[in-house]
Amino acid sequence: MSTETPTAGRPRAFDEETVLDRAAEVFWRHGYEGASLSALTSAMGINRPSLYATFGSKEQLFQRAFDRYHAHKVAAARAALAQPTAYASIEAFLRSSADNLTTGDHPPGCLSIQGGLACSPENARISQLLAAGRADTEAALTERLSRAVTEGDLAPGTSVPALARFVMTLSEGHAVHAAAGATRDDLQASVDIAMHAITALQP
Repeated sequence: MSTETPTAGRPRAFDEETVLDRAAEVFWRHGYEGASLSALTSAMGINRPSLYATFGSKEQLFQRAFDRYHAHKVAAARAALAQPTAYASIEAFLRSSADNLTTGDHPPGCLSIQGGLACSPENARISQLLAAGRADTEAALTERLSRAVTEGDLAPGTSVPALARFVMTLSEGHAVHAAAGATRDDLQASVDIAMHAITALQP
């Protein structure tokens, strides 16, 4: 693959979606601050001038890579939440999340957690970007559970914000444990226990 900087009137010698996926994996493995430009350009198969010309900066590259990753995650979450009941939606959300955190052609865990679990003050924007992404998912979950209360699918008086936060906390905790070596079976066993607790909220 050519690593020359594209010139005016000449098409780029790389596919942006492919190199964004490769960059996302580097950020996923090393975090934003731990991902060096050398590691990024090596994985992406481009040189630094091409990176800067196409993406502007390391921070802008991260944002583009995370936006692509996040769009996929939100689509998967919304598909899970389309189940006909709150119980089924929560179960589909947690079980698909546990599978994705521990299987697939990517590092274990979750980019939205590992990408900026700890950032220095000058990179606080990265942590804020990741937190906003997680908040989007929690908002979708809250919306689904609110509808369940209205429809009588969850017991009256159920605290929707607390339930949504519980589900998100379990999912995010699973991401940390997956990155540390927890297996799919380990995470699915936690989901089993969570679903027993959710049963008590059914009318």
